[in-house]
Amino acid sequence: MMLGTMNKVRPIPELIPAPRASGPIPLFVFSDSTGNLARHMVTSFLTQFPAGSFQVVTRPFISDPERIFDALDVLACRPGIVFHAFVSADLKRQIAKRCADLDIPCWDLTGSAVDFLAGAAGLKPKSDPQKLHQVDAAYCGRINAMTFALEHDDGLGLDTLAEADLVLAGVSRTGKTPTSMCLAMQGFRAANVSLAIAVEPSKELFALNPKKIVGLLIDPTQLSEIRTRRQAAWRMTQTGYNDPREVAKEIAWSRQVFAKLHCMVLDVTDQAIEETAARIVDMLGLPEPSSCALDQELS
Repeated sequence: MMLGTMNKVRPIPELIPAPRASGPIPLFVFSDSTGNLARHMVTSFLTQFPAGSFQVVTRPFISDPERIFDALDVLACRPGIVFHAFVSADLKRQIAKRCADLDIPCWDLTGSAVDFLAGAAGLKPKSDPQKLHQVDAAYCGRINAMTFALEHDDGLGLDTLAEADLVLAGVSRTGKTPTSMCLAMQGFRAANVSLAIAVEPSKELFALNPKKIVGLLIDPTQLSEIRTRRQAAWRMTQTGYNDPREVAKEIAWSRQVFAKLHCMVLDVTDQAIEETAARIVDMLGLPEPSSCALDQELS
């Protein structure tokens, strides 16, 4: 955007808020950065309400004048509820004032927390949205952890398995790969090893410190249903892969393997991947992920 355009003042139209229509309530989530934090917060809030109660509209990167005006105009045209996570104090004031003028409920997701932290620590916040997603040591560590997880997925990279912070083991479709990636996004070097009843578990798995291994279990009936859906979606040849009796045998066998490994075991039945990842971190007592050197290669 040209500098001259940025200095122009665009009047905000005085529109009369439209009456709220029946159906989902518009819920706007505004941010001057990626909006990921605000989106995750709002998503967690909405789990406590009936499905379909709200229509979420996310608007990230509201930092230049044109996008600010567009966001404000939307509020006049589509009254609803506003959440925002602006770092800029000026943007916080503009949105709060516009919402007050239109009698629209508005809530700052981050302001009070930052103010509390500043007061408690006796420090002044920078109010710089660029600081939220900078390529620093912590970011580098997360990228490297995700690369490690990809290179050690489903039994790959067994020769460097010992370098993992943790290793997940379990039969097919117990959520090993997505859980590994979820942990990697937090900076943990996670590997996973698939177990198959007809194949001897790898010697590298048994050579590990059992305190870094977590065996994943799941209710056999649920696992059979998951495999049936996968078999249909992939148009797989009918085998004992999803047979309830065979699946039950697999789960019982995997319990025996975990007993031999002397590792911790986690039942992931009806459990979200994020919850599984959090429980694993808690079970293993994992410390905060260490950051890599800034000059370490990202790829």
